[in-house]
Amino acid sequence: MSSFPTSFSTGITRLTHVLFFFCAVFNAFIVQAQQKDIAYYTAQAPFKMPTVVEPTLFTKTFSIKDFGAVSDGQTLNTTAFAKAIEACVKAGGGMVLVPAGLWLTGPIQMQSNVNLHVEKGGLVQFTSDHNQYPIIKASNTSGSYTVASPIYGYSLKNIAITGEGIIDGAGESWRPIKKMKFTNAQWNEQLAKGGVLSKDGSVWWPNKEAMEGEAYLKQLKKDKPKPEAADYIPAREFMRPYMVMFVDCENVLVENITLRNSPKFVFYPSRCTNLTMRGVSVFNEWYAQNGDAIDISACKNVVIYKCNVSAGDDGICMKSSSGSKGEPNAEANLQNILIAGCTVYHAHGGFVIGSNTDGGMKNIYVADCNFIGSDIGIRVKSNIGKGGLVKDIFIKDIFMTNILGAAILFDTYYNDVPVGTANEEASNKLKDKVPNFSGFHLENIICKGAKTGVQITGLPEMPVNHLYFQNMVIESESGFVSDYASDIELKKVKFITTKSPIYVTNHTLNLKTID
Repeated sequence: MSSFPTSFSTGITRLTHVLFFFCAVFNAFIVQAQQKDIAYYTAQAPFKMPTVVEPTLFTKTFSIKDFGAVSDGQTLNTTAFAKAIEACVKAGGGMVLVPAGLWLTGPIQMQSNVNLHVEKGGLVQFTSDHNQYPIIKASNTSGSYTVASPIYGYSLKNIAITGEGIIDGAGESWRPIKKMKFTNAQWNEQLAKGGVLSKDGSVWWPNKEAMEGEAYLKQLKKDKPKPEAADYIPAREFMRPYMVMFVDCENVLVENITLRNSPKFVFYPSRCTNLTMRGVSVFNEWYAQNGDAIDISACKNVVIYKCNVSAGDDGICMKSSSGSKGEPNAEANLQNILIAGCTVYHAHGGFVIGSNTDGGMKNIYVADCNFIGSDIGIRVKSNIGKGGLVKDIFIKDIFMTNILGAAILFDTYYNDVPVGTANEEASNKLKDKVPNFSGFHLENIICKGAKTGVQITGLPEMPVNHLYFQNMVIESESGFVSDYASDIELKKVKFITTKSPIYVTNHTLNLKTID
């Protein structure tokens, strides 16, 4: 009986050991990757992040087809959606099923214990007939009015939007367009579609009512201090709705769905508790005016996990308004936020705070995100009149490329002026509600390509303060630029710049760099 040479056997043994080693490493990597679920990030949060409660969903299914819906792209299925939701609620809750097909509809009002599930191949197309969008109260307790969003709900519990289908908000029929954002060819193509131009020719509007709506609302406010719903109808074209709007809701899940083409912000929950967004794709055209993707407003206990975003304005944005005049809220209306594993492509900012911060913010944890081609990477913005205390913000493991402006920006002079109006620094006229950005921890951040690495602009009366940067490499034209800032530590932070000096500081106190 022949045997293998000793050297060959030894080689096999060594190869076996090597393969075993790499298999062990690979398996460890897979385990580690698998462990990076929501529970992993919740445990890793630098503050006590509560477990976000997801809705209790029921198994009963109510297909919109069984309530008269027709998938021909022509039939308006608003009533079929409403009947399916009503039947679902009467049965104690369940799934309202949207099968594969093209389903034209008007606004969908959600109800408690309802999961609106759009199957793969299903496209919910909201109508461009704006007469189908009624003027409604802005919330159950509000005295103000708004245009009904394509999907909306007030004071609900246990609601979800799920499935691998697509929801399209017909945003192109609502949005104005700035000429400066288009090439001549694109602009001429837009003009050929109709619409009207502003007096100076710089803004295209879908119709005359949209262009004149702001002036109408100003006059209405003077003429009638307490207008009713019908009084707003002439301004409906101007009052663009958010695409998905939930107010004062509890236990909300948005999972795997694609949300696109919104009249204004795509997803806008306000004063909600226990909100989970998982595996969601959000898309607005790059030129979409006020086309934010995800705006979380004054919410508590929020998870945004493995979502992909491309937007005409801010990507993943935190807002917090006090909802009343006077001093900022001391409690922090927005808190306990986890954002992990997300990718933002085109946007004014990848991860954004503001501009409304007067309601206060604390305990935000952002990890393992990519920002690719956004105007700014990490964008923190507010101004006098909208500002409040924003503290205990933790941002780590962020990887960015091709950032047009600053990789990291703190701006307390943000001027938010509506399209078509003159810039009179209206947002800086109030002298209360001063922005206070304090206690930001940024770690393990890599950026390849930006105009400025870190740019900080504070206020003389309230410098941006207590910022901690650690383990960062930023390739940019300029390095670190600050004005009115204090108590800043940079530990193992490297700027690779084409301009010098790397550090340009004015009115900056207690700046420490540690190799």
